[in-house]
Amino acid sequence: MILIYPPVAKPCEPPAGIAKLCGALNHHRVGYNVLDANLEGLLYLLSVPPAASDTWTRRAVRHLSRHLASLTCWTAYQDDGRYRRAIKDLNRLLDMAAKSTRVRLGLANYQDEDLSPARSADLMRAAENPENNPFYPYFKKRLADYLKSEQPPIIGFSLNYLTQALCTFAMIGFLRREHPGVKLALGGGLVTSWMRNPRWKNPFGSLVDHLVAGPGEAALLSLLGVSPSQDNHFRPNYDSLPVRDYFAPGPILPYSSSSGCYWNKCLFCPERAEGNSYQTIPADRVAEDLLHLVDKHKPVLIHLLDNAISPSLMNEICKHPPGAPWYGFTRITRHLTDPDFCLALRQSGCVMLKLGLESGDQSVLDSLHKGINLEEASLALKNLRKAGISSYVYLLFGTPPEGLTEARRTLEFVVKHQDCVGFLNLAIFNMPIYGPEVRQMETRAFYDGDLSLYTSFDHPKGWSRQLIRQFLDKEFKRHPAIASILRRDPPVFTSNHAPFFVMDKEMTRI
Repeated sequence: MILIYPPVAKPCEPPAGIAKLCGALNHHRVGYNVLDANLEGLLYLLSVPPAASDTWTRRAVRHLSRHLASLTCWTAYQDDGRYRRAIKDLNRLLDMAAKSTRVRLGLANYQDEDLSPARSADLMRAAENPENNPFYPYFKKRLADYLKSEQPPIIGFSLNYLTQALCTFAMIGFLRREHPGVKLALGGGLVTSWMRNPRWKNPFGSLVDHLVAGPGEAALLSLLGVSPSQDNHFRPNYDSLPVRDYFAPGPILPYSSSSGCYWNKCLFCPERAEGNSYQTIPADRVAEDLLHLVDKHKPVLIHLLDNAISPSLMNEICKHPPGAPWYGFTRITRHLTDPDFCLALRQSGCVMLKLGLESGDQSVLDSLHKGINLEEASLALKNLRKAGISSYVYLLFGTPPEGLTEARRTLEFVVKHQDCVGFLNLAIFNMPIYGPEVRQMETRAFYDGDLSLYTSFDHPKGWSRQLIRQFLDKEFKRHPAIASILRRDPPVFTSNHAPFFVMDKEMTRI
């Protein structure tokens, strides 16, 4: 079979979902091929010089090889100006390459002026007209080469982000037209979200043979006529992926020790709305996996993908360090108020933690059932800074219990802790389209599309999205302390590249 990761997603690390599928297939001795069409497709378009007369594009073409080389070694990450110039120029070249197709294209962006990934009819149109896709010259030849000698029993696509949807269906449409006998399977995070909607009705039955929601290992093995072993944990396998070719100064290994969230109490949480149960791999097996993978691939960084790394896993990693720098998302818990625990995290290789603070107002946190105490959050941020661990803090504006007064308290909290906050992610709240809390709100269409994951709502405090944007642009972002933090955020790759700008030289390894 063939496993395909379609454009467009950040091309900085191997696709974790496909690596897990490879692990399951290897365990059961099932043959397969892997195609990271995202990385290959982006590099293909970059290699085709655009017809351009402007100075910027000509300069970007001239420096293309230098930019690509600088992002795959430490050169750009040791010079912020050079890094930003490389990202900006690469985005320019991609956008120019797609200009004739009415698509705005970048290293992590795909926006079609005519088609929406939130409308099933538009996805079907993308499948009916694959030649309109900017990646068509690439995938036409690449897929034809794969299918020249044999017809695989199944071709599977991993669709995780909206930016991948139109390209995925263009590739599916090409295969359905040129190779109608091939069985097509479609899974991934975005597909799971579609299928978990209580009002879901499959609009792709004429195009896709199998849709898979949730973890795909057992489902894929079943489609291949293989009975899964009783042990449902298979160590991810990256051997079929170009781990050293991604936009990073060395291999990044993404690893997920759990699905769902161990807290699972936050209001309006998509995981909770979708009914995704919390499933975890025993901490000692995670530590064993990481040691094995680090020894094999010599990564420059480990990316732990859990919605929230559990305290028990952090304890295990402290006892058995993986031997490479690591980072991931975790809840602000009492464990982080212990200076010794934070120091042990640092000694285990932790260089950055992503923290979902969401708000600097205690009443908002309590109303959302976040389980976060601001006094503990303050102490945690200070302890992490003292231990040498950078904090990438996530803030969420416009939730139902928050108004302008509460948002200004968030501003005050961040300013007070400016020396402890390495990076900031600012987001405006999107109401999930379904879930127990949504029924209590006055809602209306958010996107014009039957596959939309979110709905608009009448804010109880009258704080509309327009007013939120005005606050962020004219007040929050303009505070000198916050502006200084925001300027540190790597463009496009954001948290995926942020660890490279805070790692000590002795922690870097390739």
